[in-house]
Amino acid sequence: MKRFATPTLSRRHLLVAGAATPFAGLVAGSANAMAPQMGLAKTAAQTVKLGGFEVTTLLAGNRTVEEPQSIFGMNVSADEFAAASDAAHIPTTAAQFFFTPTLVNTGSELVLFDTGLSAAGITGALAAAGYTPDQVDIVVLTHMHGDHIGGLAGDAGVTFPNARYVTGAVEFDHWAAAGNDGFDAKVAPLAEQTTMINGGDSVVSGIEAVEAFGHTPGHMAFRLDSDGQSLLIAADFANHYAWSLAYPDWEVKFDRDKAAAAATRKTLLGMLAAEKMPFIGYHMPFPALGYVEERDGGFHYVPHSYQLLMG
Repeated sequence: MKRFATPTLSRRHLLVAGAATPFAGLVAGSANAMAPQMGLAKTAAQTVKLGGFEVTTLLAGNRTVEEPQSIFGMNVSADEFAAASDAAHIPTTAAQFFFTPTLVNTGSELVLFDTGLSAAGITGALAAAGYTPDQVDIVVLTHMHGDHIGGLAGDAGVTFPNARYVTGAVEFDHWAAAGNDGFDAKVAPLAEQTTMINGGDSVVSGIEAVEAFGHTPGHMAFRLDSDGQSLLIAADFANHYAWSLAYPDWEVKFDRDKAAAAATRKTLLGMLAAEKMPFIGYHMPFPALGYVEERDGGFHYVPHSYQLLMG
């Protein structure tokens, strides 16, 4: 059998080879400048398939909030809150809030659920997904807190010039009587273009309103159904992936009726777990899409990975 000698590379060979390759400068001691750090992303989008629907979550902003027990777990001790936080590997000193409107392209309508904090935030998020505000056919408002209605209008006027609006009748009537500044400035001027609905009513075919009262008097979730697949746009009935799911009885500062909100959490989280239905939580870690499983007398958040990316 003929044997071949292993070639020996001299220092001259290495130098010649290095001069010929386009990667010659990418070695230790290179004079190339380090790329600058860019900071945390402010806008992003992720699209998944749900039957015949395309569902896109839009990161319209994020915010760090200090002293999270001033918001979550208001009815438990600091030690209990710290133990729960430690078990979830999260700090007790600050929480990260995400603001995540959802865009649903049914194939015949482009439906936006909530509008973020500002017109600039939602238009930037739409652009990240490849859309413009004038393409939105329907804007659905799950409830009237400022981080959901803030993007309805800005300095340039109404953000969605070709849209009609849908919201819960109970929610609209409550805020119309309450005299809230945000509602009066952003929602009330759109009243003639707004359709009022109740639980069980449809926005369009395949999108049904679900009463989720408690966070606000008429807070709504929305169930999507397409080609045998389902998903719940949960809005704010559960606002933190650890503190709200594992401890649904913990009181939350922004829940108007805390007992009703806790009852809603347990009912809807139980439904999601039983049906193994994915959900989008407005304040969940982006892309805000996950599943619920029952665990230790409460519930556990399972982030989406690739289940709805498979075509």
